[in-house]
Amino acid sequence: MNNIDETKQLLREQYEADNRPWVVAYSGGKDSTLVLQLVMELLLELGPAAQKPVYVLSSDTKVEAPIVSEYVMDAMKRIEASARARNLNLHTQLVFPDMDEGFWAKLIGKGYPPPSRWFRWCTSNMKIKPSRRAIDTIVAKSGSVILLLGSRMDESSLRAQSIQSFTNSERNLNPHHEIPDAMVFKPIVSWSTDEVWEYLYSNPPAWGGSHDKIIQLYRQANGGECPVVFDLNTPSCGGSRFGCWTCTVVKQDKSMEGFIATGEEWMKPLNTFRTHLIEYRDAEGMRSPVKRDGTPGTGPFTGEARKQILHELLETEKQAGWELISTEDLTNIQRIWNVEFDYTKAEVLNIAKKFGRTLTADYLEHPEEAVKASAIDFLETAALEADVPAELLHAILHLTKNKWSSLEMYGAKTGLERDLEQTLILAAKQVEQAAP
Repeated sequence: MNNIDETKQLLREQYEADNRPWVVAYSGGKDSTLVLQLVMELLLELGPAAQKPVYVLSSDTKVEAPIVSEYVMDAMKRIEASARARNLNLHTQLVFPDMDEGFWAKLIGKGYPPPSRWFRWCTSNMKIKPSRRAIDTIVAKSGSVILLLGSRMDESSLRAQSIQSFTNSERNLNPHHEIPDAMVFKPIVSWSTDEVWEYLYSNPPAWGGSHDKIIQLYRQANGGECPVVFDLNTPSCGGSRFGCWTCTVVKQDKSMEGFIATGEEWMKPLNTFRTHLIEYRDAEGMRSPVKRDGTPGTGPFTGEARKQILHELLETEKQAGWELISTEDLTNIQRIWNVEFDYTKAEVLNIAKKFGRTLTADYLEHPEEAVKASAIDFLETAALEADVPAELLHAILHLTKNKWSSLEMYGAKTGLERDLEQTLILAAKQVEQAAP
């Protein structure tokens, strides 16, 4: 029996084994596309017997490469339409970060420095939290879920080590180490890259259309696939073709450069802006000499720096011809600035007007609401000030608050020490992998 037949048989056995809903993590990349295609083919094969719900979960950080974001949103619409037309118990959900978790709220609003390989505050806010909220909602309704991921041993040495660190149960399921009542299933873990592409080339999407667009995107750019992220164990995907165009974790975005080299010249201003963000991170005069807690040290971007970055972003938007920041995000930045430094309550409005952008009617009609600043995430602020990754603090907090909340039971202290050591080793490996 070949890999394809074995995987299809395993998928069917898993589906029929219990009533727990499936959640397919779909990023639009080749691996998650293959998993989703195999799942939909299974549902069509089972017909009326396919009663168990399947949720297709995709994450949009709002700073995805515009052409990729457009492709994923179109695919999600076609998947949903196909499922409804065929009466499949399959439902799509596109998740977004909350307004105060977004990239622009953090960077331009609150003045967070651009993410680096050690300060990946973006991952927790823009990817983990939105996806976790969606999973928690499904778990609350069903009691438990099985999460299907497109992880493969063939992807990278770090991913292979992460996969090998799990001990598979008899059903090839592993408990998710951070999401309660969620089991992880990786159906294509043993597939090679060639096998993935061969299947996609030979089989059109189960939801209709073709794989031509995804094939084109991979041909245009270098870099790897950025999966839907649920926890710290997922490495940074800076520079991947399905990642954020604003990613400053890597010095050189080979994916964006690949797009530009193959005809997408409108992306040049985006690449220039991203490069400027990296330069501004350590540029003299751009950062406050005082931290948020009032102690001396490198703090957030100054008010003037934030205004400069917003002006450059809107200029980049004009040059590229794509909306790069929403009106709601502009309004939210104004609310934050009102409390932080803009006592005229009109700086964002004035900058936006220069580029033909206006704030929402809610802000214009109810300016008193603008004084309400969003609550600062104290854990992330502490991480920035302590010079450690926010994801690392989140992972440690989870261990001490949830998994090892009591050290009175036998072996608890040893278990906590072991888990802390593994978490620190993983964080160090991710920093090393992200290094240029």
